[in-house]
Amino acid sequence: MLTISAFQYVPPFAQGVVRDLRVRWALEEAGEPYDVRLIGPPDQASPEYLALQPFGQVPMMQDGELTMFESGAMVLHIAQRSGALFPKDEAGRARATSWIFAAVNTVEVPLQQLAAIDLFYGAEEWARLRRPGALDAVHKRLGQLAAWLGERDYLDGAFSAGDLMMTTVLRLLRHTTIIDAYPTLKAYQARCEARPAFRKALREQMAAFEQA
Repeated sequence: MLTISAFQYVPPFAQGVVRDLRVRWALEEAGEPYDVRLIGPPDQASPEYLALQPFGQVPMMQDGELTMFESGAMVLHIAQRSGALFPKDEAGRARATSWIFAAVNTVEVPLQQLAAIDLFYGAEEWARLRRPGALDAVHKRLGQLAAWLGERDYLDGAFSAGDLMMTTVLRLLRHTTIIDAYPTLKAYQARCEARPAFRKALREQMAAFEQA
């Protein structure tokens, strides 16, 4: 059976945003069964795990003889073989792929930078000075994303892997009220997170942390 790795425990501020959530959600949408291998810091540094995930991160995915790392690549792999996450036409699949990459390259980078400043370095002087510029970068990307979304329910027609990835990226702002300034995006995120597959994936991730 397909196996993914996930953390045994993370602090509360990181719970619900660790990137194995993306892969769990994709697998739930696709209806694919999977096992979870819970790991801790000693596992991350072990030669065995580094042979599977070169950077010691989560998630890692083993699918038969195939081993993968990077959540975006895993979601793309799952989508390519699932009718639940990609359109049937070639052009639609190409557009959905574009949104996967846009989520992790164009939108996630500024959002993650702001989250890091707020959650890890907020007490440091350089972070106080850097935050206004980081916040401007976030607003720029969110404004562009909201403009594209417009009256659409999803980024390109029906829900796809691109929406899945974008929604998990927007969750990086949950420690703020920034998304409230973009009602279209707030409704979009809520719409995606209301999906049963997301709710199940989130419950499963949180259950491990609660047990720990």
